[in-house]
Amino acid sequence: MKKKEKLHLSSKKHVGGFNQPLIFFLFTCLIFSVTGVRLFWIQIINGPYYKKLSEENRIKLIANPPIRGRLLDRNGVVLADNKLFYSLSIQPRLLTNSEWINLRKSLSELLNISINQLEIAFNKTNSDTPYKKVLLTDLSVEQVIRFKEQESNLYGAQIDIGLVRNYPYKSLAAHALGYTQLITQNEFSELSERGYKFSDRIGRKGIEAAFESELRGKWGGEMLEIDAIGTVQRSLGLKLPKAGKDIKLTLDLELQRTAEEVLSDKAGGAIVAIDSRTGAIRAIASQPTFDLNFFSQPFTNKQYNKLFLSSNLPLLSRAFNAYDPGSTWKPVTAIAGMESGLFPANQKLNTVPCITYGSHCFPEYNKRGFGWIGYEDAFRVSSNTFFYQVGVGAGSKALYDAAIKLGFDNYTGIETFLDENKGLVGNKKWADEGRGWGRPGETPWIVEDMASASIGQSVVLVTPLQLARAYAVFANGGYLITPHLVDANKDWRSEKYLKKVDIQDKTLDTIRRGLRKVVTSGTAMGINIDTTIIPPVAGKTGTAEDSSGGADHAWFAGFAPYDSGEIVIVAFAQNTPGGGSVHALPMAKKMLQAWYEQKSDNELTSSTD
Repeated sequence: MKKKEKLHLSSKKHVGGFNQPLIFFLFTCLIFSVTGVRLFWIQIINGPYYKKLSEENRIKLIANPPIRGRLLDRNGVVLADNKLFYSLSIQPRLLTNSEWINLRKSLSELLNISINQLEIAFNKTNSDTPYKKVLLTDLSVEQVIRFKEQESNLYGAQIDIGLVRNYPYKSLAAHALGYTQLITQNEFSELSERGYKFSDRIGRKGIEAAFESELRGKWGGEMLEIDAIGTVQRSLGLKLPKAGKDIKLTLDLELQRTAEEVLSDKAGGAIVAIDSRTGAIRAIASQPTFDLNFFSQPFTNKQYNKLFLSSNLPLLSRAFNAYDPGSTWKPVTAIAGMESGLFPANQKLNTVPCITYGSHCFPEYNKRGFGWIGYEDAFRVSSNTFFYQVGVGAGSKALYDAAIKLGFDNYTGIETFLDENKGLVGNKKWADEGRGWGRPGETPWIVEDMASASIGQSVVLVTPLQLARAYAVFANGGYLITPHLVDANKDWRSEKYLKKVDIQDKTLDTIRRGLRKVVTSGTAMGINIDTTIIPPVAGKTGTAEDSSGGADHAWFAGFAPYDSGEIVIVAFAQNTPGGGSVHALPMAKKMLQAWYEQKSDNELTSSTD
């Protein structure tokens, strides 16, 4: 009997062949081992990571954006500043789904915004501030007041205040000033190391881009201690943002306004007004233009495409783009002729109805010719056949060398060079290398090219700014200036920025006298009407065939006063047939009138002080 009882007890300890206490012991050891390994992994291996997460859950850094520097005209008038804007945002972590639905309904009724619009904004991701959703931007003052009155009933929502770029004169000097836009994801990955935030705006064009580092300033911020539901407990430190630097430009608001006005009835064109002694740009305008404030407010894809994909190319600066210069180029050919020694200053040539070069007869524009004339009269009547002979006779190298001396086929040195076209001065080397589109050796330089180049056609393309720089050489006595929009405390008359052009005084004087005759008795006589309001002027009209296939361009390039050459004006009307004297000359005259009236007023004010 006892033996059977022992067997029975033994069977209770070994159920199914297993020892229950041993199993329990092993199971307990396994649980503690797994827990220990996990704790070791969390506290020892990944301890710093989780400590950081814990700190971030307790401490939040609120970034404060800097105020972007202003752009001012030469007299301190504000051309670009900043304005406050209000945006509506919510913190999703504070709201349940049902609470969001109720809040959405309240906001819709209060701010007169559709529920659908709020829902779409809510579902968008915001990688810069994942704890906050921006629902509306650029709220009106009335909407802000309504929100503030009911703020206690709108838990989870808040009004944020920000700054956005503002251009009080809208499209004035748009291509020179440039604009700002939000940085892209690719830019952010590169610029984040330099302190940029994903919500930052960056200068895209013009001065805004060229002086981005000075204008943007530096971010500040405040470190806040918050509780588990996001309520601020206290401030742990504050660093104020550093405002960007104001940039004073060389532009003159009133002269710029005149430039915009004279271009307003043109389909396309440009005006450049530059101080021929220092290179300071007083006005630079392009038509068509655009409202700079477009980029500071919300816009649809349709509006964006209308601006960027427009066939009129409003974003293209005609002042920086290159076109056939026509007869305004003839002073370059004159330099080639005189400086080569082949066609000295006293040279006279027989101008005829047509001169044949290669397979083409190149005509005189009046179909008759002007007989035997010299340089000065060739400028005065704008003879083509005179300059054909000079250009073809002097050759490609002489013409190219003359162009280089005047700064063509090169960048001008202006701060916004990224927007600038280099232009083209065709020559034998360029043609032999393929003209930029063919194979070397298959597109040789021919005499027809040389004839066209002599009068600024077909193989010559220049920008209005380049042409203004070249004519400043004739205005200031032979110095190549550096055009600029910002003085920046630089000595613009030093050798670094003002270079003596290697041409003979006799060459320079001959061209100057010829340009004066153009105005006194030649193709630009129209500028002399009502001469009491402008000083003596010298310059050259131009009518250029558009080598890209459009209608003729109209040009005038000149300077005043003739003796001292203080200002250079270039007027350009793109694809506006009728001639430079008909379309471009009146534009330049209005600019000269505005400049001279302003100059006279300043002198009168100075004399009475």
